[in-house]
Amino acid sequence: MSSDYDVLVLGGSGVDTIVYVPELPLPYADSYMIRPGIETRAGQTGDFVALGLSTLGLRTHHVDMIGDDPSGDLIRAFHRDRGIDFTEVPLPGGTKRAVNLVSPDGRRLSLYDDSRSQESDRLPEDLVRKLAAASRHAHVSITYPCAFALPLLREAGLTVSTDLHNWDGENPYHEAFAYGADIVFVSTTALTDTESTMRRILERGRAEVVVATAGAEGSYLLTADDGLVHIPAVSPRAPVVDSNGAGDAYASGFLFAHLAGEDPRRCALHGAVAGAYACTVPATGSDAIDRAALIDEVAVLTGSRSAAKDAE
Repeated sequence: MSSDYDVLVLGGSGVDTIVYVPELPLPYADSYMIRPGIETRAGQTGDFVALGLSTLGLRTHHVDMIGDDPSGDLIRAFHRDRGIDFTEVPLPGGTKRAVNLVSPDGRRLSLYDDSRSQESDRLPEDLVRKLAAASRHAHVSITYPCAFALPLLREAGLTVSTDLHNWDGENPYHEAFAYGADIVFVSTTALTDTESTMRRILERGRAEVVVATAGAEGSYLLTADDGLVHIPAVSPRAPVVDSNGAGDAYASGFLFAHLAGEDPRRCALHGAVAGAYACTVPATGSDAIDRAALIDEVAVLTGSRSAAKDAE
């Protein structure tokens, strides 16, 4: 069955203020002189996944709740300027915001403004059903309204992916996403037992593959057939300047290969290459690796052409 979109991205829109700091953690001081400066730009997890997928040539549609405010205008321009289809739903509390502190070695600390969300926030069911019917796959951000969209996506027969980010493996909020998606990404940052958490996701939910990203240590891939596999990190082709968006880029690269029919290990390698590239781009740049560069680097690393290349 044909579809209008390869991937429907739900949620995860917001605006970040990027502050480059001399070190993390930042010692207390009355003031700091900041270079290269402070910049506010559109782009949180859903925005960056949509950007990564679209830059890789996948037909992508993003839907989320944003405010009628200057921050919302930045998000509208982000999608418009990059040719990414975007459907907005009014967010009464205003567009979501965050402050990201970025150190010289590219590490970041994110401060999220939790005052924008309300208990009543929802993506309209009719809208979700309409977009799902026109899509092959859905990537769901772990923002509150998206939890209510998960059953609608399953009813539509879509495969679903999600990113749990820095889940500690215990917070019940994440469980609807962890156990309701076919492909689950999670960071190892807050996990005390990565393998145990991954196995629990695989056993209790509908996931066919679980991926735990571990920064410079690479990533871990768990499937029922192959068990736990370590995927080494890929060395960036340029200096690391900012890790912001690396996990989103990894997910985009992985999904690109998955939708092209690659096996999970090859998907993880595509993700690793895309994530490494993201670390070489300042967060203020909102850039992503393109299809040709991703395919060529994977070919160099493996000595073989990918199914993604054949699918062109």
